[in-house]
Amino acid sequence: MNITCREEQLLLDKERAIYWPSKKMLIVSDLHIGKSAHFRKSGIQVPNAITHTDLQRLTLLMRTYRPETLLITGDMFHNNINSDANAFMDWRKKISDLNVVLIKGNHDALKNEDYQALEIEIHQKEHLCYPFRFIHDQPAEADEYYNLTGHIHPGVTLYGKAKQRLRFPCFYFGRYGAILPAFSVFTGLKSIKPEEGDRFYAITPDRIVAV
Repeated sequence: MNITCREEQLLLDKERAIYWPSKKMLIVSDLHIGKSAHFRKSGIQVPNAITHTDLQRLTLLMRTYRPETLLITGDMFHNNINSDANAFMDWRKKISDLNVVLIKGNHDALKNEDYQALEIEIHQKEHLCYPFRFIHDQPAEADEYYNLTGHIHPGVTLYGKAKQRLRFPCFYFGRYGAILPAFSVFTGLKSIKPEEGDRFYAITPDRIVAV
């Protein structure tokens, strides 16, 4: 789905990503690579196919848009290097010419040498690329930049004619900033209290729906 934000064209993809054509940039948030392995280490049986499925989706996006930059607005990794993170390392080696930029989130706790080995450009707090500020969580104060964030894994509920109720991940665009859906399928969803003028785009299995 094509939308305009701050006079810039953005493409919302049902694989939970935004493509910014003028910058040849693919934007995602909250990959949480290593989360499933983290749970398995704690004795909770989570399928190890989750990370591989997410990486397959990321590969599909690479083939669709051919971006020069992959930008992650935080929580790329889930705390540390484990078997799932190793799968990403293998994936990264196959597309070594891709510029990967990470704005660190609360779960991004790898060592500096780990990021360097993966050729990931790190920003501790934010990355400014006018008219957007890329940051993990919404800042308390607004300024001339429109914030593109993640962190809370936004979701929206759609209602059917027979009072059916289904909950989907979504893109949220408010007055001062947007919140991306979590890229990983292994995440929960949080409702956002809408304000006047807010836009929600629900990600259903086959398409994006403006709510």
